[in-house]
Amino acid sequence: MKSIPSITRTRALGVAIAIVLGGVSAPAFAQEMDHSKMQMPAPEPAPAARKPEPQPSTAPTAAPKPAVDPHAGHVMPAPNSKPKPTPRPAPAQATPVDHAAMGHDMPPTEAMDHSAMGHDMPPDEPTEEMDHSAMGHDMKSMTAEEHAGMQGQDLPANAAPREPIPAVTDSDRAAAFPDVAGHTVHDDGVHWFALLNRLETWDADEGNAIGWEGSGWVGTDLDRVWVRSEGESIDGSIESADVEVLYGRAIARWWDLVAGVRHDFGEGPSQTFAAVGVMGLAPYMFEVEATAYLGESGQTGLGLEAEYETLFTNRLIGTWLVEAEVWGQDDPERGIGSGLSTLEAGFRLRYEFHRQFAPYIGVVWERAYGGTADYRREQRDDIEDTRVVAGVRIWF
Repeated sequence: MKSIPSITRTRALGVAIAIVLGGVSAPAFAQEMDHSKMQMPAPEPAPAARKPEPQPSTAPTAAPKPAVDPHAGHVMPAPNSKPKPTPRPAPAQATPVDHAAMGHDMPPTEAMDHSAMGHDMPPDEPTEEMDHSAMGHDMKSMTAEEHAGMQGQDLPANAAPREPIPAVTDSDRAAAFPDVAGHTVHDDGVHWFALLNRLETWDADEGNAIGWEGSGWVGTDLDRVWVRSEGESIDGSIESADVEVLYGRAIARWWDLVAGVRHDFGEGPSQTFAAVGVMGLAPYMFEVEATAYLGESGQTGLGLEAEYETLFTNRLIGTWLVEAEVWGQDDPERGIGSGLSTLEAGFRLRYEFHRQFAPYIGVVWERAYGGTADYRREQRDDIEDTRVVAGVRIWF
């Protein structure tokens, strides 16, 4: 029996060890391999196994033929280590990987999930990065809010403003509303205005009655001459009427101080009074007139009037009116008693077909008090009267 040369035995033992190591380590490393970072060469045929020399029956059995390694030629990563991600340019066109040529058994109907296998596969379509510098965007100096706004993204509700709005201070208010020393902004132009606030009629026992109340002024924003008049006429005869000519000076916003004369005429003897008072717009949009009078023989009086408008619409407007007269002495010739003389309240609803022309209808209630009521009883007149009126309001 011939002995096997020692060189032949050593070579056969090395081949067997290589086959065992390749069969054990190749399956373990195959799943950790990143196919996107390596070139997939065509599988090379394994070198033909060298035909062993004939050996005697007592020689050890030859090792089985090694299986073809599908990953031959690949650089395998170290065990239990993850490949370091390296930047790679987007490929011009993705090339499909032939897994069958690599010896992978692919499912026939379902697509392989390469991410589950740890493979970093290229995207289906190539993508290009936007060149913001070519668009004039300075990405380094741009804040997160600006970048989010450029991308059309909404900032969170609790995001702080880029520059918080400072609190308004007293100096800011003073700069926004400077002190203009009252009316220094007004000019010296002369203007005029005339308002026939009420021109109405009603059905009285003595015949048709007509009443009026109006005012007007001419002058500048600060200094004006006022003319006011009010009265009643029944069946063509003036029952009572007065005319006032006053000088008015603006003393505050919405308020004028007036002073002048008043002349009364009608059934009784006429009388002239000195007048002084205020007129203007009170809080809550009440138009107020308060005038004190000093007449002949020391007669004193006070006239009060308050008017308020309710806008039901821009054209349908209701006017509430209250008037009162108070006198200091009895005047039998004119039918006036001391104390509260008369009180009148009314409501008139007008419709402004035009701002300068508005017809209206209304209800007016009037009552006499004190000595005035006594004089009316002696003349067999009613001390209380309620009437329905219709009229027109005009201004120029």
